Amino acid sequence: MLTVHHLRISQSERIVWMCEELGLEYDLKLYDRRADNRLAPDEYKALHPMGIAPVIQDGDLILGESGAICEYIDRKYGGCRLSPGVDVPDFAGHLFWFHFSNATFMTNGMMALAANAAGATELPAFVADRGAKGWQLAEARLGEAPFFGGRDLTTADIMMGFNLTTSRAFGGAKLDAFPNIAAYLQRIGQRPAYQRAMAKAEPGMAPMLA
Repeated sequence: MLTVHHLRISQSERIVWMCEELGLEYDLKLYDRRADNRLAPDEYKALHPMGIAPVIQDGDLILGESGAICEYIDRKYGGCRLSPGVDVPDFAGHLFWFHFSNATFMTNGMMALAANAAGATELPAFVADRGAKGWQLAEARLGEAPFFGGRDLTTADIMMGFNLTTSRAFGGAKLDAFPNIAAYLQRIGQRPAYQRAMAKAEPGMAPMLA
């Protein structure tokens, strides 16, 4: 059976949500962050050479990296239901947001976290500019389409959702200036699969939808 190793308050919640959207049977193993530094415990780090979340196990396969896991699960178990084909008008938009999520949007946030950890009193101009542009681009997209993937929820939404919700526990933009994003998160929060996923992945924690 597919096993999802979920480090609490991390991007591995994406994989739990995806499994619930696809209605898959899977084994979920939860790991709490260390109390001293809020990083992954040693047993989680031992799962994969990178030592970071997410990680899945499927038979003898151990696979990391959010995007790779999403593609693997959707292709092997989901019949590509969350990935529009090349003949679908939303194909290119879906691809952009699927890759933009970690390649650019999350990278912007990580640069900001690194600057703060290094003691910066304000973000370097290029970091602040890239971060602001990312949020503005997401806001514009959700004014054009109901989902990042276009007309329907896709793996692009699975990827972007964490960036707009739980990742804000580590700092990030408030939603007051982003009404389209705020409305989108309310739609996501009404999805039964998302509700099931968050109840399993983060028991006792209210989803950060506002």
